[in-house]
Formats: sequence, structure tokens, C-alpha cells
Amino acid sequence: MAKYQINYEALDEDKNKKNGTPYQELLEWVETIIFAFFAVILIFTFLLRQASVDGDSMNPTLRDGEKLIVNHLGYEAEAGDIVIIDCGDELGKAIVKRVIATEGQTVDIDFESGEVRVDGELLEEDYIAELTLTDEGGHSYPVTVPDGCVFVMGDNRNNSLDSRSSLISFVDEDDILGKVVFRIYPFEKIGTVE
Repeated sequence: MAKYQINYEALDEDKNKKNGTPYQELLEWVETIIFAFFAVILIFTFLLRQASVDGDSMNPTLRDGEKLIVNHLGYEAEAGDIVIIDCGDELGKAIVKRVIATEGQTVDIDFESGEVRVDGELLEEDYIAELTLTDEGGHSYPVTVPDGCVFVMGDNRNNSLDSRSSLISFVDEDDILGKVVFRIYPFEKIGTVE
């Protein structure tokens, strides 16, 4: 009968090839990349979305072509928020606007002085390009925002199709895709959006 001798050194060497530094590091990197990939997919499916600014209606706050990250999980509209709105039926695209008033609030715009008031209080709007002088003819002011809706306007008030127009009017909260929280492009302007 032949006797077999086990070469333990060869087995240890073979084991080290699999568990050794280069092989183990490669597996860890692949595992990390796969985990990160799926984490990003889950985050962008359930928590965040990406959107682009199309046009000049939000100047000077946002510019045409900028890329944005939008939070849509559990979002409830608040005055001052910049939101993405699904206007597919009216315009065939999503638009970016600022929430001026929410349900039950009264909006009054004086187109001669350019002042906007919500519930009788003058809004301090240091973010707008110029005073609100353009009436799109959608409402007689003052106007109260219906339940489940918001009143939105662009920061470039005299070059913005928004709730002042009968085409957009009051925006149903169900049509809000989320709140703009972060700018990712252009790179020199990366950061949160106020």
C-alpha cells in the first residue's frame, strides 16, 4: 500500500493565495462597489431624485441647465421651499418654482408696487430678480389657496409662468415631485439650495 504524505506548506501557500492581501483586497473592493451601487439605487428610488433647471424663471437663485437633487420622501410643502412640479398635462414637463403660500393662506399682489403679501404680511424676498410687476391674469387678488394646493412663483418674477397664470394656477400638492435640497452642477456651485 502506498503512503501519501500531505504537504502542509503547499496547502498553506494555496490558502494564502486566496486569503492573502491582493486577493482579499480585490474581493473587498468589489464587495464595497457592489454595496455602494445598490445603496445609490435605493436612495434615488425611495428618497431622492435628480432634476434639471429648464429656463430662466428661477434666476438669480437657479440658472438654466443646473442639476439638482430633490427630496421626495414624506415631503410636505412649506412657504419658501423650492420645489419641482409635474406639469405634464399643462406644459409637458416638470418645472421649478418657489412655494409662496400653502393651503388656507391668502396671497395679495400689488402689481404697481411689486409687493407680495401672504396673510397680510409683506414677504421679504431678497432672492428675487426684480419686483413682481407682471400680472398673468389668472386671479383677482387677494386670493385664498384651496385645500391640498400651493401657490408658487419663480424668483425671476417678470419672466416666469407660475400660479399667477390660469395655465398653472394653484398647484395640487400631489403634483409636487419634491423639494430641491442640493445643487450638483455646475461644480463650482455645488451645495445646498436656499
